[in-house]
Amino acid sequence: MFKRFDLTQNNTTVRQEVLAGLVTFFSISYVLFVNPMILGQAGVPSEYSVFSTIFISAIGSFLMGWFANVPLAMAPGMGENAFFTFTLVAAIGLTWQSSLGVVVVSGAIFTLLALSGVMSKLSQSIPTMLKQAITVGIGLFLMLIGFENMGVLTEGALQWNTVGILGLIFVILIKRFEVKGGFLYTILFTTLLYWVIYFDSFEPVSFDLGSLFSFGELVTAIDFSQLLTVEFLLGVFSLTMLLMFETIGMIEALLSDKERSLKAYKMGAIAGFLSGLLGTSPAIPVAENGAGIAEGGRTGLTAMTTGVMFLLALVLTPFLSYIPSEAVGPVIVATGASMALTVRSIQVEKNLEWLPLAAIIALIPLTGSIVDGMAYGFIAYPFVQIIIGKKVKLSLVQWTVSGLFLLTLLATYFLI
Repeated sequence: MFKRFDLTQNNTTVRQEVLAGLVTFFSISYVLFVNPMILGQAGVPSEYSVFSTIFISAIGSFLMGWFANVPLAMAPGMGENAFFTFTLVAAIGLTWQSSLGVVVVSGAIFTLLALSGVMSKLSQSIPTMLKQAITVGIGLFLMLIGFENMGVLTEGALQWNTVGILGLIFVILIKRFEVKGGFLYTILFTTLLYWVIYFDSFEPVSFDLGSLFSFGELVTAIDFSQLLTVEFLLGVFSLTMLLMFETIGMIEALLSDKERSLKAYKMGAIAGFLSGLLGTSPAIPVAENGAGIAEGGRTGLTAMTTGVMFLLALVLTPFLSYIPSEAVGPVIVATGASMALTVRSIQVEKNLEWLPLAAIIALIPLTGSIVDGMAYGFIAYPFVQIIIGKKVKLSLVQWTVSGLFLLTLLATYFLI
């Protein structure tokens, strides 16, 4: 195990990696309930999509952990399932079966781009300052998500939530004294506190493991009959761009090892392709991985631990519903804050260069979309470079990336 995951070289231990994997899992376990609910609005049977969510999250995490050796777990992205339901099905009128076909085709294209090296060239063309801005933007986005989970930010308005506030104070103290496993202790403490206060408010989650025997009905429902229609092809293009750039944003923000990052792109793309075959919206490396990394996750053993927990969710799902959102909110806020501190490392030669950086930093949390926030910053970047006299530093790949972001925004506009 030490040799497989390079634990010694990465200055980590089995205990540290397992703790990080548990923190990652509890931080993203909400996807087990939310993803089937969102896909259910498109018509996907929820009793089956919960299994799709479990299987692709486990498989994607195993791929990342075993083959890429990175501490990145995977799960269906909230932006991707929203795109599936509200754009592909509700806006342009594809059936949910055809929309699964869109996921398969876009996943296949994404996989080809990753295996051919295109993804690595795109990621390597991104200037350091833009990568740092993405990290800051995702950090602020995580803080926003965390405050919402804590119950102190509801529909844009602040309100008091005793459990959430006490959980935040607890995690601050834990970080102050550098307690190992602090995030996990925070989740346990806040969960216990919640049920001491609200012991009579629990509503159990219904979960029928017997539906697993009929899971094949969802897998065989994928429809490619509309493959050559304008709607299908436009959906494929938009989803492929969404997958590409959200994956780039996540990996560049969470990983610093270039060699392992390249492997992560490939494994992430394969997981995205398998998502459609398993009957769900695409899985991505989720932002909540930052919680596991902040807890000390350094290698693929973290992701492997999270993958095992997803498999155990087949029998643990009813018990996971005992963990309130207030319990993971403080952990996510603390993670986002540590990522946002990257802003101190950003160096620019001229003040105008802050324009695209500020766009990325502000618009990722404000739009609730990593890709949309990146898009405006990346589109503005080459024009700012021209204005300040740095045109010669712009490469063809950078212009291509800006053009792809522009096409993505236009495609999204016309789809909606």
